[in-house]
Amino acid sequence: MMSTNIDPEVMRTLVSQVIKELKENGAGTSCPAPAAASSLYGVFPTMGECIDASAKAQELLLFQTPAVRQKWVEVIRRTCLDKRNMEMMSRMAVEETAIGRYEDKIIKNTAAAQYTPGIEDLTTDARTGGHGITLFEYCPFGVIGSITPTTNPTETIINNSICMIAGGNTVVFSPHPRARKTSAFLVQTLNRALEKSGAPANMITMVQNPSIEATNEMMASPKVRMLVATGGPGIVKTVLSSGKKAIGAGPGNPPVVVDETANIEQAAKDIVAGSSFDNNVPCIAEKEVFAVDSIFDYLLINMKGAGAYEIKDRETIEKLWNVVSKEKGGPKVEFVGKSAQYILDKIGIQVDDSIHLIIMETNKDHPFVQTEMMMPILPLVRCDNVDQAIEWAYESEHGNRHSAMMHSTNIAKLSKMAKLLQTTIFVKNGPSFAGLGIGGEGYPTFTIAGPTGEGLTSPKSFCRRRECVLKDMFNIR
Repeated sequence: MMSTNIDPEVMRTLVSQVIKELKENGAGTSCPAPAAASSLYGVFPTMGECIDASAKAQELLLFQTPAVRQKWVEVIRRTCLDKRNMEMMSRMAVEETAIGRYEDKIIKNTAAAQYTPGIEDLTTDARTGGHGITLFEYCPFGVIGSITPTTNPTETIINNSICMIAGGNTVVFSPHPRARKTSAFLVQTLNRALEKSGAPANMITMVQNPSIEATNEMMASPKVRMLVATGGPGIVKTVLSSGKKAIGAGPGNPPVVVDETANIEQAAKDIVAGSSFDNNVPCIAEKEVFAVDSIFDYLLINMKGAGAYEIKDRETIEKLWNVVSKEKGGPKVEFVGKSAQYILDKIGIQVDDSIHLIIMETNKDHPFVQTEMMMPILPLVRCDNVDQAIEWAYESEHGNRHSAMMHSTNIAKLSKMAKLLQTTIFVKNGPSFAGLGIGGEGYPTFTIAGPTGEGLTSPKSFCRRRECVLKDMFNIR
């Protein structure tokens, strides 16, 4: 884990300087006259320029070997893991979007830079016989258009850039407007490092002023061969109707089941850690808990000891719901990714910063259970037995098949939940972020493609599987 021992005042000054430089260079709120392509380091005034520059870069990247592409991947890793860059982009993301926790952004960005797979993911298969040999290989699509969210702006750019460039593609990003300065800083920082290392210019590009119009232009461009959307159901539906190959990372509402065989003390720690991680904005984070009655109260006690604050009376729970939700349901944007301390203050409850999560007991039909809020608010539902808990967890996940957790030592019940929910990520006896390779085996991805079926994306997800046939030759058996 990266060190976070840095003077906050020094960091604020650095962030202000970087944002000032971005504005002066055209990555802020105004668009200057176009400069030479290389001087923009991937950030262009118009989407058309982004796409043209990316297409030119992909023509050069196409004829470079996998070993050379891996070299560019390593440049991205080193650049992101540089202490100043890591701290800068993590701090900028929190300050610009007002979402999440700086310390957790450090962890997520570090995981994305260190553990996202490279060219080793692109395996080659061969088939030989009397009619010769056929090779099956993963090859690039070309220019990929990637729409990134405000919740994980830098993590998604790091993750997708590594995966896509490893596969021989270049990428045009369309970031969320509320993360444009942070995204521009990262895109320009990566391009500077890549160009300095001899890579083609503008393998990673974005438009200065992200907008719906710019995104639509990107989706319509014939030069963009593939679209990737990381966000809500609306944008996923849009890219799926584009007529192009599309990967969509849709919504989730990850449930947790805790039964009587679990290590309750450890389960409590893991649930609080996972649900409060980056103030609950990761799409895999624990959103509701179903615990069997025999251990329910003991679990709740241990969760409070791990940094959770319990709201007990019904009136206060409903007051909280009314404060953080929209009139027609769903989360208010201004509370997404805010701290438990901040949210509690809005309903007149003052706590210190040792409190990371708000918990309460509700019934299974409460909107806190049925709605993905992306806030450190976690409802707990008391269940008669583990089978009921699994069934209610299945209902609350709404068929998204995204993520789920279970704390148990009963193999039969762990298997039952895994088979019933069919989630892309299923974490057993650990915090949700173990499913992103943070403290668990595996690798991180911030484009978890449930709607389109790819699941955990990696370089091969952004490639076409092609075959190369040599007829009647090179079978040496």
